[in-house]
Amino acid sequence: MQEQITHVYFMPGMAASHSIFEFIKLPEDKFRMHFLDWIIPKKGQSLEEYAKEIIKNITHRNPVLLGVSLGGILVQEIGKLIAVKKIIVVSSVKLKSELPKRMLFARYTQVHKLLPTGLINNVELLAKYAFGETVVKRLELYEKYLSIRDKQYIDWCIHQMVNWSQDQYPENLVHIHGEKDAVFPIINIKNCITVKNGTHTMIIHRAKWFNEHLPTIILD
Repeated sequence: MQEQITHVYFMPGMAASHSIFEFIKLPEDKFRMHFLDWIIPKKGQSLEEYAKEIIKNITHRNPVLLGVSLGGILVQEIGKLIAVKKIIVVSSVKLKSELPKRMLFARYTQVHKLLPTGLINNVELLAKYAFGETVVKRLELYEKYLSIRDKQYIDWCIHQMVNWSQDQYPENLVHIHGEKDAVFPIINIKNCITVKNGTHTMIIHRAKWFNEHLPTIILD
């Protein structure tokens, strides 16, 4: 009897394209990899409404969803709307209590609305938002991965991030987090698989770790 294929859908982080997954390889006899991308949200669109739009691109029943950073939050919202086998969040959060203090502060003061998001064509600034890193040496690399430069989209993303209010997460969720994540410090994160020396961009820079461990994590 032919072994069942598990369909895995990958959602990148804020402003990033699915090319961040280019080094991730899963055994083809067991898995099919599918890639989702961000679309520009409608003005005032809720995260739930946005999740419904993305679901239109998920064509297999009971898939595994893997999301990075804000993509990790989005796949959790998708998992509330359709049946999924497993949710894997990478370099992300699964509870509002895991958000860093500066984001919680932004929620109550709305200070995030003052951020200079009109400057997002400045790749260096965008990388700081999206990856939590100051980039000089890797500028070309980030220009390749950061594909969305739309101010309305960036403003919407930041608003969704700081106002996310989940206080319970499902049993079928697995959280993978780097111990050196600058966007979501691991000190705030509970119950995760820790990647030694992993940063917020470890899906790119530590692809070997993911290629070794993801098959077991997905099927476990």
